Amino acid sequence: MRPMAFSVARIGVALSLLCFSLLAAAQSADERFDRALHRHVKDGVVDYPAIAGDTDFRSYLASLAAPASLGSRAEKLAYYMNAYNALAIQGILEGLSPGTFLGRVRFFRLKDWRLNGEEINLYELERDVLIPLGEPRIHFSIVCASKSCPRLRAEAYAAGRLEAQMEENARDFINDPARNRFEHERKVAHLSEIFKWYEEDFSRVSGSVQKYLAKYVGDPEVARSLSAGRYAVEWIDYDWSLNGNLPER
Repeated sequence: MRPMAFSVARIGVALSLLCFSLLAAAQSADERFDRALHRHVKDGVVDYPAIAGDTDFRSYLASLAAPASLGSRAEKLAYYMNAYNALAIQGILEGLSPGTFLGRVRFFRLKDWRLNGEEINLYELERDVLIPLGEPRIHFSIVCASKSCPRLRAEAYAAGRLEAQMEENARDFINDPARNRFEHERKVAHLSEIFKWYEEDFSRVSGSVQKYLAKYVGDPEVARSLSAGRYAVEWIDYDWSLNGNLPER
């Protein structure tokens, strides 16, 4: 019986070490992406030529191909949002661009990436992986390299502080006059098309887009009117131009 007990104990230790190693590797990868973002993103503007040669960014990208050990919902959200943002950057560096209709088809649907041991494109990553996690704030957190997208944070997402990061993203995006404007006297809301494309995601948690906006808008009078659904909505044309300087060719 002693050899059997010893073997079981050794297996248990080995499994524990493996789990710890996988978690440590994931944390290390996120830290590499975090350092790259700190160095090359300012006020949402990406220095594409500089990040192209960043060893931390290259190393993080390479790490995404391997299977990841993901436990909690927060870990999954942080992992996949970081991956989306990094792969969108890499798409730009590889000469892709969402600037035209055909460009968007190539950028979002035709380019496959190796992520978590599987092949996936950005459209599938958003629609089939992130949206089913039931968190509408992803739409203020993933960035498709365009000016009308949310501003890219100069840090990676981390499960331990993800709630605060996403709340800040929501407030910043909704109160940014370049993306959403509220004419209180006329009761007209000029909104990002993100709220049109993903209306179901916001309505599912708040009943309507306007009620969702009311939770975050800074002006209390505007918030009350939005909560009551009193605004007419006009959509702001989406600006697909690059959210940074062009990478070197």
